[in-house]
Amino acid sequence: MPALTSYTHALTTSQAAKLRTLLEERGFEFQAKPYCLYAAAKSKVNVCVYEKGPKIVVQGKETEDFITHLLEPEVLGEAKLGYEEVHHPEMFQPHIGVDESGKGDFFGPLVIAGVYVDGEVVRRLRDVGAVDSKRISTDERIFKIAADIRSIPGLAWEVIAIHPGRYNELYAKFGNLNRLLAWGHARVIENLLERVPSCQRAISDQFANPAVLQRAMQTRGREIELVQRTKAESDPAVAAASILAREAFVRWLKSEGQKFSMELPKGVSAGVKKTAANLVEQHGSNVLQSLCKMHFRTSSEVLSQIVSDQPNEHPG
Repeated sequence: MPALTSYTHALTTSQAAKLRTLLEERGFEFQAKPYCLYAAAKSKVNVCVYEKGPKIVVQGKETEDFITHLLEPEVLGEAKLGYEEVHHPEMFQPHIGVDESGKGDFFGPLVIAGVYVDGEVVRRLRDVGAVDSKRISTDERIFKIAADIRSIPGLAWEVIAIHPGRYNELYAKFGNLNRLLAWGHARVIENLLERVPSCQRAISDQFANPAVLQRAMQTRGREIELVQRTKAESDPAVAAASILAREAFVRWLKSEGQKFSMELPKGVSAGVKKTAANLVEQHGSNVLQSLCKMHFRTSSEVLSQIVSDQPNEHPG
């Protein structure tokens, strides 16, 4: 089995403070990082303790030694590593995990992915490093892990990419994002249930009132247990789905960007607005319909700015 090279765990405030003292005593080198209470490194292990939570993220070739010899015995006070099936048996039971990518990005599609797992598949997912896609820092790493996920025997997966043109039509039809998300989640679950009809449970992040997704389910989906909870990415199937969704989203951005000879950035930053303005100037305002989510405020800001920048013409 490959060595563990990435690990995340929630901490209390006192545990975070105690860990800092232990790291100082052991000669770890500290550095400032955004959103972190502190970050430290030594030899082949890197430790970040994030403000939100707080939570610890450990990475590097010596991750396992760090957890078993320092974190668990001296900070957490219990041995969990290697005992996931004892502490969280539900993760290893057959189920579907669903997640999406692109929801908060002006450019690009809304991608929804689902992954079906059983106990053996979950163990293999751990081996290939399938964690929540937001914790994977590079596109290249996303592509590599996504390929590894698809190669796991016994794993079934489904990806639905709603490209901007279609997305804008559906958003107008549904009237809000939560209903559109529910429709996409329901389609992914229904498609997977056709291939694994014995599955009795599906898990997704809770993005709205649970009844919204329940109402969107069709015949098969209404017969299973549908679990919606915050931080669902801690479930291996949901984490794997988040990676497949992110991969499809990033590949679309890269492909479309090449067609227009410019990079289509993620998110809704000032750089995103500048890129959108450049596209409109070069190709006309209709180009946004095929590349962007038009209900974002960014679209109206870009279009109004283009109009205001045009010189006033006075008859001679």
